[in-house]
Amino acid sequence: MTIEIDVARVSSLWAALPGVEALVERAIRAAAIAGGATLREGAEVGVRLVDDEEIRALNLRWRGLDEPTNVLAFPAAASSKLAEVPLLGDILIAYETARREAAEQDLVFGDHVAHLIVHGFLHLVGFDHQDAEEAQRMERREIRILAEIGVANPYVGTVPADEV
Repeated sequence: MTIEIDVARVSSLWAALPGVEALVERAIRAAAIAGGATLREGAEVGVRLVDDEEIRALNLRWRGLDEPTNVLAFPAAASSKLAEVPLLGDILIAYETARREAAEQDLVFGDHVAHLIVHGFLHLVGFDHQDAEEAQRMERREIRILAEIGVANPYVGTVPADEV
């Protein structure tokens, strides 16, 4: 399956993560293959690598939360239409928030970014975490996808290993 990925490094802060574009592409390709959704051949995903200021403004506008967040996903279509639409949507990742979280959780920064990209992609294809059951389903999928690209389970201790 082919997927088109448009990565825009909007914030210069992202220069601190060499190869971030390749990392984003690898994570999205793995998620597209193992995400469980039937996608149109050549479907496109946009990724914006931003700073906290930009993501904070968008988080306020679209979610009513006046604070930065690590990832925002904006699906372009309902999950029932994914096999037909040329654009899946956009994913935004905020550098400062993602960097801080990685440091606080003692994670490799690139691995955390890959996790956020996979998480955002799954939102584009219909996954959510509004309740505990949905959250576990999404987390199990994230763990499997991340394992495909050599990223350790980010939910160690929270998702039983036999459920992955």
